[in-house]
Amino acid sequence: MKIPKGFTFSTAEAGIKKPGRKDLALIYSEEAAAAAGVFTTNKIKGAPVKLDIARIRSGMAQAIIANSGNANVCTGRQGMLDAVEMARLAAEGLGIDEDLVFVCSTGVIGTPLPMDRIRPRIHELAKGVNPAKGINPVKGRARTSIEDAARAIMTTDTFPKTAAKSFRISGMEVRIAAIAKGSGMIHPNMATMLCFIMTDLSIGKGLLQKALKASVEKSFNRITVDGDTSTSDTVLIMANGLAGNPPMAESSEGYAAFRKALDQTTGLLARMVAADGEGATKLIEVLVKGAATKKDALRGAASIANSPLVKTALYGNDANWGRIMMALGKSGIAIEEEKVDIYLKRLKIVEKGMSMGKDDEAGSLLRESKEIKLTVDLNMGPHSEEILTCDFTEQYVRINAEYRT
Repeated sequence: MKIPKGFTFSTAEAGIKKPGRKDLALIYSEEAAAAAGVFTTNKIKGAPVKLDIARIRSGMAQAIIANSGNANVCTGRQGMLDAVEMARLAAEGLGIDEDLVFVCSTGVIGTPLPMDRIRPRIHELAKGVNPAKGINPVKGRARTSIEDAARAIMTTDTFPKTAAKSFRISGMEVRIAAIAKGSGMIHPNMATMLCFIMTDLSIGKGLLQKALKASVEKSFNRITVDGDTSTSDTVLIMANGLAGNPPMAESSEGYAAFRKALDQTTGLLARMVAADGEGATKLIEVLVKGAATKKDALRGAASIANSPLVKTALYGNDANWGRIMMALGKSGIAIEEEKVDIYLKRLKIVEKGMSMGKDDEAGSLLRESKEIKLTVDLNMGPHSEEILTCDFTEQYVRINAEYRT
């Protein structure tokens, strides 16, 4: 995987929730970078989210420090003091301005951070990226990879999530790389997920924010696992300009190429998050088309994707299309029962609101498939929207019943 110029990574073990795994990560840019961010819409926000929302106004960043195992949410004044201290200690170790350090935390809500264990590891993190040379690890220490950083921010994830793309502007190669975490408490308008995107593109902070917001809307805002929107979700991007491309305008071919690569990167990560839903066995694409409005298409798809009855039926390999009709009907969208067609992959199971008698074939399809495309044609208009989700299993209940242990 090609990493954008000037970015390095470091990880450390602080034993935040349990020993034996790296649970701190640091991403560092050898040059201060243009920065943009998108954050949770939940009115209950963690201390790191509040801090980052304030700092992103400058449109500049140089480092991100993140921990897993503890979300630093609902921790009062001390929680904010801890978030600020994490940034300050990282800045001191890196020799950079404290305001250029962003902090992210994910994990259990309502428990104070174990700063006595975190504090001494931050110096270790800063040494790991070795800012004096930018790209070389500390002598005697193996280079920390982007996959290592992705693994350090995992909670109930089953695999580290990384993605990368490259493109050319005026003959120059520009790179994008990103990591994400997320498995449960996932819902459009973001989720219990973190995503950190790095690029060596040269771009203004205003244009960068516009591109990130649009990309998140098409990717992370089109996934759901359980319908719950977290208190900690954060997407940050840093663009340090080391690719050396000329100044970029929104109307330029270079900006279009960047948008395409960014959308591919966030789209791939969003798909990984949905597929890695807690306890999931199937990735489900829900497409609602033929809607009277875009809003109706999105509301209809979301209602199906978030229905526990639909999701448990699909886990049980039962194409219970009656549950899909129920989910559509409760969504409040413009719908006429006798116009609805439903497909499981290419198999038509409902026509004009009535069964096609294909339940056995549909059940076989579900048993054989790890990825399912569920298409609903409302036949009411020209609009369509798609949401990615997963099935509900006993393991989802078990994971969330035992998460604090």
